[in-house]
Amino acid sequence: MSSLNSLASIENWPVPTAAAGAVRADGTVLGTHGPAGHRFPLASVTKPLAAYAVLVAYEEGALDLDEPAGPDGATVRHLLAHTSGLAFDEHRVTAPPGERRLYSNAGFEVLGDHVAKATEIPFAEYLRQAVLEPLGMTSTSLEGSPAKDGVSSVSDLLRFAAELQAPRLLDPRTVAEATLTVHYPGTKGVLPGYGHQNPNDWGLGFEIRDGKTPHWTGSSSSPRTFGHFGQSGTFLWVDPDAKAACVALTDRAFGPWAVQAWPLFTDAVLTELRGTPARG
Repeated sequence: MSSLNSLASIENWPVPTAAAGAVRADGTVLGTHGPAGHRFPLASVTKPLAAYAVLVAYEEGALDLDEPAGPDGATVRHLLAHTSGLAFDEHRVTAPPGERRLYSNAGFEVLGDHVAKATEIPFAEYLRQAVLEPLGMTSTSLEGSPAKDGVSSVSDLLRFAAELQAPRLLDPRTVAEATLTVHYPGTKGVLPGYGHQNPNDWGLGFEIRDGKTPHWTGSSSSPRTFGHFGQSGTFLWVDPDAKAACVALTDRAFGPWAVQAWPLFTDAVLTELRGTPARG
């Protein structure tokens, strides 16, 4: 089903399979296109789910954001904000904590281990109990690394995207701290696939668009837009100014096709959203 005609433009993407959808904060699904129940590998779109589980553990009192975790001098907050100094895919320190924005899969693996020790529950199971089950995300699972081994569907991720806009599992102030607040502002770094960004702004597990260029969202996306994309050709963004969120999942690896197609798609969705009044 699709009440947003713009979602149908995924038909033009050079991918074998694609699905997309958009949702308002109140959970109203504005439309889907493609197989919304199909399970796709998420790659790094796994990270926002993992980060949300870490924040649940924080609110439950199992850990503190500023407690030591990972390399010497690093904290849970550093790991969530990609400023721990850990390398991209190796458990090797390449910078002091807080100095550079080094996007790190290893950092999220350390986070998963840290939460598992703090809660005495394997991280995949903790994620299921803390986030997936309460939101009814029955087709979503973590099948390995908390950095990149999630599998999910558009239908499930729209539930998560609604939660990000109107939190039920977390205090809204915690979610705002993770999604709308830049941590370690002014930090330079590389946005994978898009090169050096100065500054390279992030929240806690969520990338914040701000003024980055080039970028995987649209030219009309608000600076407050936050979300994540994955190397498996997947993305989730929330635009607070548009009062909506969008998810797109594919089975073709990120590459030049996505750099070209995604911003045009997002701008088309935002243009149509502006003509679709939000309820309430």
